[in-house]
Amino acid sequence: MTAPTSFPDPQAALQATLKAAGTVIFGKERQIRLALACFLAHGHLLIEDLPGVGKTTLAHTLAQLLGLAFSRIQFTSDLLPADILGVSIFERERSSFKFLPGPIFAQLVLADEINRATPKAQSALLEAMEERQVTAEGETRRLPDPFFVIATQNPMYQIGTFPLPESQLDRFLMRIALGYPEHAAERALLEAGDVRQRIPQVPALFSAETLRALQKDVTRIHAAPPLFDYIHALVVETRSVSLWRHGLSPRAALALLAAARAWACIDGRDRVLPEDVQAVFSAVAAHRLSRVDGGHAQEDDLTALIHRVPLP
Repeated sequence: MTAPTSFPDPQAALQATLKAAGTVIFGKERQIRLALACFLAHGHLLIEDLPGVGKTTLAHTLAQLLGLAFSRIQFTSDLLPADILGVSIFERERSSFKFLPGPIFAQLVLADEINRATPKAQSALLEAMEERQVTAEGETRRLPDPFFVIATQNPMYQIGTFPLPESQLDRFLMRIALGYPEHAAERALLEAGDVRQRIPQVPALFSAETLRALQKDVTRIHAAPPLFDYIHALVVETRSVSLWRHGLSPRAALALLAAARAWACIDGRDRVLPEDVQAVFSAVAAHRLSRVDGGHAQEDDLTALIHRVPLP
């Protein structure tokens, strides 16, 4: 991996990250920013969309720009937990077992097409995502720091998919969709050709130490008491909507606050505004709200909810 490009301050590096990612992922500035905010908030990201819209390319690009050691796990129906966590082998020369770490031991892990694996294989990620450690062969091992999981998921109506349980979905701070590019962006993509060839040329803009410091700084961004009241009001409102089976949990409220702080950090501000909460609300809340008629909350439902809750 190349040495990080030097920037006068982390804020300049964040803006350079957004700009550089936009040269690979055309016309998806908001989704790129949400993905970066998810990382800064010390969360994990789920990207749900059709094949071929750039989910994997976005993960590769972020790993390159953030200077993170990258691994990819292709989830299939025959994937086993040991294929993710690692396995011990017996060394005859030493008459002992040696643990061979699996691909989960990377700083950015791409769980590609996560819903094509069985629930048993999916569950191998639960401890890693929540505790940032894995227990294998009777021993607990810490994962790298920083540690960021990006999972991609195909729509549930496609053949050969297994739904992610609520406990697994809740491990993801955000869920985003890329969608089809707009006309101008898709036209530019056709002219540019295979943009994946650009990824190796994208510079690493951070060191691991800088990223850890940034994630710590995000937790210190000021949130005033009225801001806490606003987040609480949004969460309580989700619990009164008969459209959904249940509302947001206290953990979801904490996730919303963390994401809003990260959004403010990217803007270079030292305090959270209600607009920051609104900007990340859909990405944080939608996959946590199950509709009584099936599926999850829609963008229009969440926008209407935001309009019903008065600003502080």
